[in-house]
Amino acid sequence: MSNPAVPVAPRRRGKAAAGQDPAKRAQILDGARTVFAQLGFDAASMNDITREAGVSKSTIYVYFSSKEELFEALISEARERIFAEILAELDRPGPIAEVLHAYGQHLAQVLCSEPVIAAHRTVIGVTERKPDLGRRFYDAGGRRGMEALRGYLRTQIAAGELEIPDPELAAYQFVELCLAGLFRRRVMAHLDREPTEAELSRTVGSAVTMFLACYGTGSGARSSGV
Repeated sequence: MSNPAVPVAPRRRGKAAAGQDPAKRAQILDGARTVFAQLGFDAASMNDITREAGVSKSTIYVYFSSKEELFEALISEARERIFAEILAELDRPGPIAEVLHAYGQHLAQVLCSEPVIAAHRTVIGVTERKPDLGRRFYDAGGRRGMEALRGYLRTQIAAGELEIPDPELAAYQFVELCLAGLFRRRVMAHLDREPTEAELSRTVGSAVTMFLACYGTGSGARSSGV
């Protein structure tokens, strides 16, 4: 039993538990980002990353079990920021055509950007050996985005603005239309630069027109105003 007359010293804050120091984790990720950019995913090694990050091998393995896990962590960081920006377009008020155009243009711009194209190329190259990585990449990115778009389409169906028998298929169709002639060419280095604003607007504008010509029911859905 403690003596109430004896003051108890306050517990000192110690170091973060192993694998729980945000600064150290960020230091490792910064090192990995640099190494992947310089050497590419396949050529990079955990030794390269430890040297660049300035940490010991034992430290890096406390935080990440493999370079695949490091790569996924880097992708996840960027993805959360990108998703917040793109999905905000679906929450904006206004006619369906305007909302879809803003969403589609932002989405196409991001997916055709150099960092995202590089990430897709890396995942495609690794997926044959590690299919689980490819599945996780798609579930956390493409599938999640499709679910958000499908939710928006269902809201507009309920409001009587759209008539769509299969919202999931329609969501895929819209995204593919927005990327027509752009994304695949970018991945294959046939288009070796990011699309211009005019190219994106032309492609997405056509996508919205085609989509609403098939699924739109009201005048607000058919008039883009862009």
